[in-house]
Amino acid sequence: MKLLEQLVLTPGVPGREHRVRKLIQSQIKGLFDEVRTDALGSLICVRKARPKSGAGSRSKKKPQRIMLAAHMDQIGFMVRHIDDKGFLRVNAVGGFDTRNLFARLVSVCPDVNDPKKDLPGVMNPGGKPVHIASAEDRKKIPEVEDLTIDLGLPVAQVKKKVKLGDMVVLRAPFEKVGDTVVSQCMDNRIACWVAIEAVKKLAKSKHDCEVYCVFTVQEEVGLRGAGTAAYGIQPDIGIAIDTTLCCDTPGIPGELRVTEQGKGAALTIMDGASIADLDVLETFEAVAKKSKIPHQRSILPRGGTDAGTIQRAAAGARTFTLSCPTRYIHTVTEMVHKTDLNACRDLLAAYLAQA
Repeated sequence: MKLLEQLVLTPGVPGREHRVRKLIQSQIKGLFDEVRTDALGSLICVRKARPKSGAGSRSKKKPQRIMLAAHMDQIGFMVRHIDDKGFLRVNAVGGFDTRNLFARLVSVCPDVNDPKKDLPGVMNPGGKPVHIASAEDRKKIPEVEDLTIDLGLPVAQVKKKVKLGDMVVLRAPFEKVGDTVVSQCMDNRIACWVAIEAVKKLAKSKHDCEVYCVFTVQEEVGLRGAGTAAYGIQPDIGIAIDTTLCCDTPGIPGELRVTEQGKGAALTIMDGASIADLDVLETFEAVAKKSKIPHQRSILPRGGTDAGTIQRAAAGARTFTLSCPTRYIHTVTEMVHKTDLNACRDLLAAYLAQA
């Protein structure tokens, strides 16, 4: 779990994925034959085929090109205003439920490459505290534009250290809770972990496919990095790796649960951005059954993954999303069961081994 902890505690909002990319580069040495960064900032890692069939007929065929997409970015904020008292106002970068944003610790990151320059701060809505608020005041749910960040510094120091466009992320620890792990931005550092660990397993054996493992940027603001990467790669099959809703919690009807915690990797049939290729979906399911890897089918009514833009890039590709069930998505307490996490890793590795 050490790598996963490092991933979730490394800031990287859309367009500011620099530190996450650097961390991943340090963890994948020796796994790939080629590593490059494209114009948008996605990290493209190529592992060529290691044919199992030697000089046989299959080895003479062009290897199937499979693109894995694991987005590096997390939802967060950018500084949009510094007032005359040194309080910051922010723009959201990605979708937040503002009910989860009160009284939070944050990190303001003036330098995308240097964590030593990060500044701790406190995020709260402007307005009256509960002791002097009216009944009507207490009913209001503030919007992002109502939130302020207090750095506890004089205005002169704030304006010297912080500039418009600086990245801001919520701060929360990585914790083991029962049979789960809990932290911020499991969406989608889970996928980065799954991709790295699956390729590590794959590297222990031969494989006929050519793997393009892409750690994509700007997914949370429109699935951007995966689309440009797919245009360049032109894969035969595109596999997005992501989290998905796990709403098996109190107060939610069973028909809205999407997935159940501890039941294994989620095979996403469709979401708001794409419909899975049926053959690829059924192949994943067959591999899971053969390898006795826990799995479940799921449909996500709204929201989408990188599969949506891979599917439509250039001449198109057959796509599928492998999802990890996650409770409390888009909060700082995203919860993932270890069974589901390991099932995603094992299933992806097993699929690639036979592709």
